[in-house]
Amino acid sequence: MSTLKRKAGSSQPGSSDAKKPKQNGNIMSFFGAPKPGGPLNSSPTTTTRSTTTRSQSQSQLSNGNNNSNSSASTSATPDPATVTSKFNKEKWVASLTAEQRDLLQLEIDTLDESWLAHLKSEIVTKEFLDLKRFLKKEWESGKTIFPPKEDIYSWSRHTPLPTVRTVILGQDPYHNHNQAHGLSFSVRPPTPAPPSLRNIFIGLTRDYPSSFTPPPAKGGLLTPWADRGVLLLNTCLTVRAHEANSHSNKGWERFTQRVIDLVNERQKRGVVFMAWGAPAGKRVSKVDEKRHLVLRSVHPSPLSAHRGFFEAGHFRRGNEWLESRYGRAGRVDWSLVEGRSVFDDEVVEEEKKKEVKGGEEEEDDEFEGGEIFDEEGLKEVEAVVEKVETGEGKEEEMKTDLLVKKKEKESDENAVPEEEQMEKMEEE
Repeated sequence: MSTLKRKAGSSQPGSSDAKKPKQNGNIMSFFGAPKPGGPLNSSPTTTTRSTTTRSQSQSQLSNGNNNSNSSASTSATPDPATVTSKFNKEKWVASLTAEQRDLLQLEIDTLDESWLAHLKSEIVTKEFLDLKRFLKKEWESGKTIFPPKEDIYSWSRHTPLPTVRTVILGQDPYHNHNQAHGLSFSVRPPTPAPPSLRNIFIGLTRDYPSSFTPPPAKGGLLTPWADRGVLLLNTCLTVRAHEANSHSNKGWERFTQRVIDLVNERQKRGVVFMAWGAPAGKRVSKVDEKRHLVLRSVHPSPLSAHRGFFEAGHFRRGNEWLESRYGRAGRVDWSLVEGRSVFDDEVVEEEKKKEVKGGEEEEDDEFEGGEIFDEEGLKEVEAVVEKVETGEGKEEEMKTDLLVKKKEKESDENAVPEEEQMEKMEEE
């Protein structure tokens, strides 16, 4: 029996960020590094690209009759309603003042155009420019800031706005070396998965007990999820090394709230929001729950996970909801192991059913008799089978004739005689 397998980190043909194993044989190298942004000092025109050239047809995502699981592991398919087609990035950059261009060079170079088109008004506000002035001073003073500059907006490049299917909200980036790279909860290899992420893996194992396996080498790189449409967004996007919450309340919270609002407004067919912990719950308080699915629970931190996170079932519940909206192709494959999928058990089960069905012998469609009803009333049909000799040296053949006769009424000791029925009707 052949079992369909899919590569967990596969991407669309022609993608510039295709995940391929490296020659060194390290399985973690399969996932690759986060998508790079453009050169930090390049001309704006060199990083301009159209989201539509990356996009597949939405019909593939919305086909509810698609019984193939193979699309689950590819890059998420965009919703045409959110695809950016009219935004002229070069013209917008030319409209900025010299100071704005200087402060916003990182956004110009590394923020995906699908998001930039809708955030361009937000990033020229006084609040955001003040945030950028603060960050500029931090860098110029020699402070070590995480994640690295080029990774601050990696969430936008891995998960363009039109491809968002699920949103997982984090809080502050990891503040130690070789951890934060712009995706909430995710860490670079060879850094082992932190406690909260390990608890997330436990939750996934409970949702998909026979098909989810935590990544090898205790890893915690979540770029495959981001490439499949999972927006891994922190509330605050930067932090000073070894100083938790050091960049909180500097302006990131307003910006990331606008990102959440964009998903709420632009993804017309609905997405899944996973809000873990009270702060995340506040972030999704204005999400339209008639259009989207909002799943709330305690945070997966070891301090709170035992109070309901493991039993929440968010990953399976989210996929069931996505399937009801988009079909099987709209689900998220949560696998982080090369060549595996959380839907493998479904494929095996379908293959078994096909084999059983194909091995069943067809039963003879032989009529044995019964009853028919026509204008003359109920009749009984009897099949009369006899052997017919077909000639010298030939085998006998079976001939079936149908004998039709009027069905006799069956006696019923509890039935009222017709005469008594007539008398009773006359009395009434």
